[in-house]
Amino acid sequence: MEFARQDQLSGAEIKVIRARLGLTQKTFAELLNVSKKSVERWEQGADSVSGPVTMLLKLLKEHPELVEEMEIPEQEFPLRLRYMDGNDLCTIIDVDDRSRRIRIKNYTTDYISRAFGNNTAPTYEDYEEFLRSRCFPETRDKMKLILRELNLPFYDPFLIIQKTAGRMAEDNYWIKMERKRG
Repeated sequence: MEFARQDQLSGAEIKVIRARLGLTQKTFAELLNVSKKSVERWEQGADSVSGPVTMLLKLLKEHPELVEEMEIPEQEFPLRLRYMDGNDLCTIIDVDDRSRRIRIKNYTTDYISRAFGNNTAPTYEDYEEFLRSRCFPETRDKMKLILRELNLPFYDPFLIIQKTAGRMAEDNYWIKMERKRG
């Protein structure tokens, strides 16, 4: 099998791609998961750049909308949950408990891996159900023993997830919680 791919890019080509994307060298480096020094070296170098990064740069050149799709929005609400599948970010869930509002952004097209499946505008009630889905059931046998082991006074899905990261024995999903600073 043969593939149409660009095996090398010049520093000038890399600089043009970065400029078209409207990114600083620092932000471009973060996107590519390389150091800023690497980007500087590429753009100033007379030698061509080769390797896996050339494929990614070619894709970004042809599909600049991927940058926006990959960008993580600024956190507006007090709580942010990152719903993960192993090391892969699936969904960001921003939560304002006071106003009972949530906002989400999915980072996968796989509905099974999204926090809310194919629901792209979940309600606060959907969020509460999602939290319950990442905990052991409230009707579980010997629940009081489990709660005591977690050092929790009562069944509360949010508190359980804080303690367990929403990890379940049967899958690789977990939740990272972040509070907004300031």
